[in-house]
Amino acid sequence: MKFLTTFLIAASLAASAVSTFAAEGAKPAPAVAAKPDLAKGEASFAVCAACHAADGNSSIPVNPKLAQQHPEYLVKQLQEFKSGKRANAIMSGFSAALSDDDMRNISYWLAAKPAKAGFSKDKEMVALGERIYRGGIADRQVPACAGCHSPNGAGIPAQYPRLSGQHADYTAAQLTSFRDGVRKNNLQMTQVSAKLNDREIKAVSDYIAGLR
Repeated sequence: MKFLTTFLIAASLAASAVSTFAAEGAKPAPAVAAKPDLAKGEASFAVCAACHAADGNSSIPVNPKLAQQHPEYLVKQLQEFKSGKRANAIMSGFSAALSDDDMRNISYWLAAKPAKAGFSKDKEMVALGERIYRGGIADRQVPACAGCHSPNGAGIPAQYPRLSGQHADYTAAQLTSFRDGVRKNNLQMTQVSAKLNDREIKAVSDYIAGLR
């Protein structure tokens, strides 16, 4: 009798395991994102060229250079413009018409375009900017920008954006927006920029413009 009971319990457990395996096996496989279509990305980007230039190297200081930017970062920004998490009337309008695939296609196409070098303008300001970028400001617990964006401004793919050669006017505007609570889509940058004054923002932005 004891043997029969043990056998029945074992059979029940085995049947349960088979049932669970069958149920799990019936689950659909996770969706695999389609490979970005760079040709479609280029075509979709055509409407963006008026502000960001045909190759993503904007010549307008208030509009960012997008060429060679990490695609994951670009996708994130487009999604947040569309959702309203990052406020910008112009970009919200453009991104509203884009699907997730459109965003990926555009972002990976831009990532494949070489960025053009920028340049700094003020030697005195650059020296201050370099100190902040490379060493931070210890007495205010401002971390070195290089820690996240790398010493040459290349950033870290999928985590921190490329800054090298970015227009100083654009970088300064974004740091000020983070500091003043206008741009709210990155808590880390809000906390860092909150400790910077206008002169320091201008200096580090000018230094970044000349990074290579």
